[in-house]
Amino acid sequence: MNDLWSAIFDFSDYGELIALLRNSIFAGAVLGIAGGLIGVFVMQRDMAFAVHGISELSFAGASAGLLLGLGVVQGAIVGSLVAAALIGLLGSRARDRNSIIAVLMPFGLGIGILCLALFPGRSANKFGLLTGQIVAVDDPRLNSLLIICAIVVVGLAVVWRPLVFASLDADVAIARGVPARWLSLVFMMLLGLTIAVSVQIVGALLVLSILVTPAAAALRLTASPVWVPVLSVVFATVSLVGGILLALGASVPISPYVTTISFLIYLVARVISWQRHRTRRGRITSTTEVVTA
Repeated sequence: MNDLWSAIFDFSDYGELIALLRNSIFAGAVLGIAGGLIGVFVMQRDMAFAVHGISELSFAGASAGLLLGLGVVQGAIVGSLVAAALIGLLGSRARDRNSIIAVLMPFGLGIGILCLALFPGRSANKFGLLTGQIVAVDDPRLNSLLIICAIVVVGLAVVWRPLVFASLDADVAIARGVPARWLSLVFMMLLGLTIAVSVQIVGALLVLSILVTPAAAALRLTASPVWVPVLSVVFATVSLVGGILLALGASVPISPYVTTISFLIYLVARVISWQRHRTRRGRITSTTEVVTA
C-alpha cells in the first residue's frame, strides 16, 4: 500500500523538480488561459463532441510526425486543423456535424495507433501522446505553445462579440448581417490550434478536461458574460498547474491529476448551483405562502 501511495504522491526532492520543470508549469498556466477562453464557446455552441473528434485527428497527426521525424507539434497542428476544417465546412448542422465527427474519430485513432505501433522509439513517447507528459516541454516546444496560445487568445479577442452573438442565436445573427459561417470556420481553426497544444500536455484522450469541464463548471456558477470566461480560465489554470505540481514526483502520467482536479471543481460547482436553486425555491415557496395567507 505504501508503494502504491508513493507512486501516486511522492514529494521527495520537490524543490529541485519544480526548478527542472518550470517550462511545464508555465506551459500549463498559458494553456489554461487559452483553453478556458475557448471552452466558453465550446459550451455555448454545444461542441464538446467536436473537441474529442479533433483531438483524435490531432493524435493521429502527432503520431505520424513522431514516426516520420517531422515533429510531434507540427503533426498535431496539421491533424487538428484538417479535422477542424472538415467539421467547420461540412458540419453546419448539428446532425451532420455529429456524423462527421463520429466518422473521423475512429479513423484518427486507428491511424494514430498504426503510427505508434510502427515507431521504433521508447514506449514512453507513445504513451505520452495519449495520456500527456510533463517532461516533454523543452524551450522550442514552449515557444511554439506560447505562439499558438497567443494566436488563439488574440483571435478570440478580435471575433469575441460577433462570435458570442452567433453562438447564442445563429439565425438572428445571420439576419443582422453577421457572417456566422465564416465565424464558425474561424472558431474551428482556433479550437484546432488549442487542441493541438493541449494534446502535448494532457494527451489526446483527456483534452475534454481542459476545454469542456472548466467552462461547464463556470456556467453552473454564473450566467454573466464577464464572469463565465474569467471563472473558466481560473478553473482550467488551476486544473493544469495543480495537476502538474501533484504529478512532479509521481511515476504516473499527469492526466489523472488534471482530470481529477477538473472534475472536483465541476462537482463543487454543481453542489453550489444545487444549493442556490434549493434556496431560491425555498424563498419563492415562503413568499407564495405569505401572499396566500
